[in-house]
Order: sequence, then C-alpha cells, then structure tokens
Amino acid sequence: MSFQPTRPIAYGRQHITEADEQAVLAALRSDYLTQGPLVAEFEEKFAAYVGAEYAVAVSNGTAALHLCALALNVQPGQRVITTPITFAASANCVRYCGGEVHFADIDPATALIDLQAVRRLLESHPKGHFHGLIPVDFAGLPVNLEQARQLCNEFGLWLLEDSCHAPGGSFVDSRGQPQNCGNGQFADLAIFSFHPVKHIATGEGGMITTNRRDLYERLLTLRTHGITKDPAQLSRPDEGSWYMEMQELGYNYRLPDMLCALGISQLQRADAGLTRRRELAARYDAAFAGMPAVRPLAGAPGHAYHLYVIQVEDRRGLYDALREKQIFAQVHYIPVHRMPYYQGLGWLEGDFPLAEAYYAHCLSIPLFPSLTDEEQQYVIDCIREFVAAEPA
Repeated sequence: MSFQPTRPIAYGRQHITEADEQAVLAALRSDYLTQGPLVAEFEEKFAAYVGAEYAVAVSNGTAALHLCALALNVQPGQRVITTPITFAASANCVRYCGGEVHFADIDPATALIDLQAVRRLLESHPKGHFHGLIPVDFAGLPVNLEQARQLCNEFGLWLLEDSCHAPGGSFVDSRGQPQNCGNGQFADLAIFSFHPVKHIATGEGGMITTNRRDLYERLLTLRTHGITKDPAQLSRPDEGSWYMEMQELGYNYRLPDMLCALGISQLQRADAGLTRRRELAARYDAAFAGMPAVRPLAGAPGHAYHLYVIQVEDRRGLYDALREKQIFAQVHYIPVHRMPYYQGLGWLEGDFPLAEAYYAHCLSIPLFPSLTDEEQQYVIDCIREFVAAEPA
C-alpha cells in the first residue's frame, strides 16, 4: 500500500472554496450581520432547490425540530413516533414540548423506520392515542413519504420529515414521479441541517420547509421570541412604527446573514456535491460487492449519500484498525432508546431488536465531495486488509 494520507481522513468534511470565503467577507462588510436581506435570499433559493413553497432559516437542525414541534402544537403527554436510529434531536424535540416519544423498529436492509412496524404500533392502540410521526431520511436515503402520509391520514397524525441527511434526495411515488425531500407534497413540515459534515455547510444552521402558509407564519414568529410587528396582528396597532408585541413564548433561533451568505454560496454547487457523493458511493458498492464480510446498507437512485454505512462482524476491531491508519470512521447511531435519558423513561435493551442488531455492526466510512479517488482507494484497501486478516 504505497499511498499514505497526509492528514486524517474523517467520515465527513466541509468543503470551503474561495467563492465561499468571498461571500462571507461581503456579508461581513455589509450593513447587516443578522436579520438582513441574505436570510430571505437563502430561504427563497433553498425553497426553490427542494421544490417547497416556503422555507424558514434557523440556527441549527435541532432548533428546526423544536420549532416544528411547537408549530404543530405538541402538548404535554401527547405521543409521537420516531425511529431509534437517528440523532437524539429527532426525539428530543418532542420532549422539549413535554410530549412522549415512542419508537418503531427499522427495516434492516436500509436502517430506515419500518412503516409496517409503525402500522402495527398504531393498530395496537385506539385511534387518537398517537399524534405525530417523525421519519428520518437516514444516511440520505429518503423514506417513502407518500406511504407515510397515507398512514398518517388513516390514523390522524401529523407528519414531520427529518431530512437533515438528504437535501437533493428523492423517492419515486406511486405514479412513477420523483418527489424531492422537503418539497412539502406529503409532510406538513421538513427540516434540514447545515452542520459542516452535511451537504450544505454554514458552520451551524438549519432550514424548515413547508407548503402550509399557516405553519410558515407561525414559524416566523416562534423563531424570533414570539414577537410580531404585523399591524394586522397587533392588539394596539396605533402605537407607532416602532411598536411590536410578544404574543407567545418564542425563541431566538435566527440564522445570521454571514452564515446565510455561506449557505447561498454552498447551495450553488449542491448538485455537483451530490453527484460526487453518488460517484463515491458507486465505487464503494463495486469494491464491496466482492467482500461478503462487508455489507453496505441498501441504496436507491434518489439516495443523497450523506453517509456510506457498512456492517461488519467485528465493528470495534475495524474501527480501531482504521484509526491506526488515520481513517476516522464513525458510528451512526447509538439507538436513541438505549441512551440513559430514554432508559430513565422506561425503554429497555431488547425493545427494538433490529435497531440494536444494526447498531452492533454499523460503521460510517469516509464520504464527502472533496474525498479524492486515491484517498477512497486507501480506505477500501485498509478495509480489505482487515477483512482478509480476520479468522474464518
């Protein structure tokens, strides 16, 4: 193995160009560092990218989830279903509002929430027992939201799509038409993250998309302390042009203009980044096709490939071996119900055996647009070397 990395190869990495730097510098030199025109520009361009009517930029993906739970009026004691294979924020947003989180097991081929498991859970309780569903487009593979919407309509649930992993992703509906993640055709709301390892990086940042005007307007108010200056909504509209009212308890979840500038710049090459992610994933697929000991998660044409996840028998051994070779793989995710906080709410080991079996063997290996072919081949060779050395 002649190639040796000059720096660690992480599972994900931001890609910042000179154009990105110039966009941020221009914002820093403008009249607005926050609450300026670049926020609306980023929102409009992102909404157009995913095909939604409205978009609301927020401080991070967790803030996006929290605001969605608030806008959907999650109340104390209300029950919401999500997947155990996700980042904890997908569940925590319900807890922030005092709701109860329930989980449905996964499809082991994809690690997505199993909608049949959701159906069984719904059918095992009286109608009205559950109030909402939060599916996650895990690793960039979209959930079939048409099927999820039908299920939610049947049982009276709202639908919130966690698409942090899948901007640019799509699934094919029952009419054979591609449906973009976050386009608002099926979910009431969808959320995205702009963390550095995601497709679009702003450092920290998030976006909410929707086709529902009522939710859009409520999100705008909740994002800024619950304050409005809209004369049509004021209880005392004649106070003066300075006047504003805090009409409900909101939050400061705004995204500054300088970060929106970075997001706008990154959005311009989002499709190129997505194409590169799919090229890298195809090369991994081809390499691992001849390695029965390495089992990638199933793909699909609309996969956005935020992550490339493999499953191996000795996950800890491979993880440690790769780190010794400067390859920093990661595990996505520890099942949420196995976190001590959720165990304190009554969830137990063994509650979701498919999710737990997946966790025991999963490993996310490097995948990001600036990963070179040479670096990727080094990752493949190191995995091949480890697998070949394992006892039969």
